[in-house]
Amino acid sequence: MRSAARLLPLAAVLAFAAPAHTQPPDGCRSWGRGGDRATFCEIRESTLAATGALSVDAGTNGGVTVRAYEGREIRVRAEVRTVAPTDQAAREMARGIRVNAAGSRITTTGPAQRGNLNWGVSYEILVPARTGLTVQTMNGPISVEGVAGTMRLRTTNGPIGLTNVSGDVNGRTSNGPVNVTLSGQRWSGGGLDVETTNGPVNVRIPRGYGAHVRASTTHGPIRVPASMGPRQRDERRPWSPPRPVDMDLNGGGPLIRTVTTNGPVTITEI
Repeated sequence: MRSAARLLPLAAVLAFAAPAHTQPPDGCRSWGRGGDRATFCEIRESTLAATGALSVDAGTNGGVTVRAYEGREIRVRAEVRTVAPTDQAAREMARGIRVNAAGSRITTTGPAQRGNLNWGVSYEILVPARTGLTVQTMNGPISVEGVAGTMRLRTTNGPIGLTNVSGDVNGRTSNGPVNVTLSGQRWSGGGLDVETTNGPVNVRIPRGYGAHVRASTTHGPIRVPASMGPRQRDERRPWSPPRPVDMDLNGGGPLIRTVTTNGPVTITEI
């Protein structure tokens, strides 16, 4: 669990990672001063032509939220935040941050971060439902809702949240929980493969859902509904590791793989 301990010095900058949709629709929330440091925030918006795929690199500090919508273009809302010793320094730092949105790629660059000088960019992105995604950040969450396609999602310190997604989906985080909510009666596409090192994995599956479920953990219990395991009498009795769950559910289907090293795995029916 030593890697989890490294998160502590990042507590201040992880405030940058809140998904943009948590902010009021008219822009950034009020910041003011935090102790002896000044803060600055601004919204930058852009539109890209939809090409069927999108790559997002949020940089060191920042979260990425991607949602499907009925439009035919990609809409990008970037929330740029800075922390510095003075108001002027915070504004000047923001001017050095670049949100580069062109073609099918969004990248984030900016000045060096050290001491009391920190910055981050969080994204809220609307895409057509059928869009392949490559999303990367270091300190921040990744959230995807309603999207179908090939997805490669990577964060080091932050949670991954997936809601009503489909396709060939692969998500990895080192320090953070993974939360998945499925819909329909069967996975559509290649399958789901999500993994964390330090954190719980929670999967919500509709009753009667067809899939091949594989779940494992090294340090922690596995909890599944009674219908998924002959050893289970109810959801309160855990399936003891190192024995993983590996079985067809309701006739089987594409693979739903959920793995953690340090934490529980919980599968519930909805």
